[in-house]
Amino acid sequence: MIGAALRQVQLGAVPVATPTGRLVGASGLLLESVGCPLRTGQRCSIETGTGSWIDAQVIGFREDVSYLMPFKQPEGLATGARVLPQPDQSALQIGPSWLGRIVNGLGEPVDDLGRLGGDQVLETQPPRVNPLKKRPVDEPLDVGVRAINGMLTLGKGQRVGLMAGSGVGKSVLLGLITRQTVADVVVVGLIGERGREVREFIDLSLGEAGLARAVVVVAPADESPLMRVRATELCHAIAAHFRDQGQDVLLLVDSLTRYAMARREVALALGEPPATRGYPPSVFSMLPQLVESAGNGENAAGSMSAIYTVLAEGDDQQDPVVDTARAILDGHIVLSRELAERGHYPAIDIAQSISRCMALVTTHEHQQAARTLKAMAARHAQVRDLLPLGAYVPGADPVTDRAVAAWPRIEGFLHQGVREAAPLADSIAQLAEVTA
Repeated sequence: MIGAALRQVQLGAVPVATPTGRLVGASGLLLESVGCPLRTGQRCSIETGTGSWIDAQVIGFREDVSYLMPFKQPEGLATGARVLPQPDQSALQIGPSWLGRIVNGLGEPVDDLGRLGGDQVLETQPPRVNPLKKRPVDEPLDVGVRAINGMLTLGKGQRVGLMAGSGVGKSVLLGLITRQTVADVVVVGLIGERGREVREFIDLSLGEAGLARAVVVVAPADESPLMRVRATELCHAIAAHFRDQGQDVLLLVDSLTRYAMARREVALALGEPPATRGYPPSVFSMLPQLVESAGNGENAAGSMSAIYTVLAEGDDQQDPVVDTARAILDGHIVLSRELAERGHYPAIDIAQSISRCMALVTTHEHQQAARTLKAMAARHAQVRDLLPLGAYVPGADPVTDRAVAAWPRIEGFLHQGVREAAPLADSIAQLAEVTA
C-alpha cells in the first residue's frame, strides 16, 4: 500500500508536457515568441537551424507575444524554432575562490582556469539597502593619487564619477587607482570597452599582484546589450557580497556610459520613444537604481567605494549621461583635454572637480590647505596667457604674485607618474608644504 502511494507521488511529480513556444519574429537582437506564457526576466533556450541552442532573456511582452533578447549574437535562427523556458536555476555560488578570476556577465569564467566555486549564494541583482541603515562615510579612502588624496579626498563608501572625453587618460588613471588604492578586494567591471583593452588592463594596470585580490567582470563592445547590462549589475552584486563579509571593497566600472548605451539599445528595441539625445526616459531611471546599490551597507564593518568612468561625448560636460551622473553621485573628477595636451598627467581639472564627502573625512587644516591651493591655481589661470608675453607686471596684486611664484610647486604637486605611489599621509604633508 505504501509502495503504491509512493509510486503515485513519484508519477505525479513527472511533468506530462513541456511548455514550448515558437519563434515568430527576429528583428536585429529582438526576438518574438508565441505559444507559451513567459515571465519578464525569465531565461529561455532557442533552437537554431543547426540543432544547437542559444540562451535569451524575456525583456517584455505585448498581448500574447513575448519579446526576448539573446545574450550572445544569434545565428541560424528560423521561423517556428522551439523556445523552451528554462526552470528557475539556483543562484551563483560565490566565495574566496572568485578572487583572481575573470568572468562574463553570466558569472561564467572566461580565463580557462576551471569552474568557480563557493559556499554562499550570490544573487545576480545587487541588494538594496535601507538609506536610514547605511553606515555613514566617515573614513578616508587612500587611492594613491596625490591630486585626489590632497584636493579631492574620497571616503570609504563614496561613489564618484571620473568624467572625460575619449583619449584624455581615463583608463590610465583608473589603472593607477586600481594599483594604489588601499582595499581588501577590488571588483572591476570592463563594460563595452574594446576587446584589446581588456587584456591590457589585466596585464598592465592590474598586474599579477593586483589580480590576486580582484574579480574582473568583462563584457566587451561586441557583446549583446543585454550581456553588458548583466555584467554591470553582476559586478555590483559581487562587490556588495564582499562588503557584507566585512571587507573594504573598491568597485571600478569602466564605463557607466556604456551601461547607459546598452540600456538605450534594449529600450529602443522594445519601442520606447527616444527623448534626450536619443536616450529613452527609462535609462535615466535605471542609473540611480544602479548607483544606489553601491556604497556602505548596514554592517559596522566593511565598505564599498565605487568609481565610475563617464564618457563625455565631444568633451561636452552637459552630455545627458554626464549631467545625470553628476547629480546622483557623491562627487566627480573631471579630466581636461587642455591639460592632457600640455602633458599634464593625470589631467585632473581641480577647478571643475569636487568631492562631496571630503569635509566628512578630513581635518579643518587639510580643507583649508586644499582651498588655498585651489584659489592660487585659479589666480594663476587668470594670468597664464600673459606670462609668456611678458605682459604680467608683478607688484599689482600680492595674491596673484604669490600664485605665480608658487606655480612650479603647485604643478609638481598635481603631476604624478604612472608608476609613482602617493600615499594619503604623504599627499597631505606635501599639500601643506606647497601652501605654507
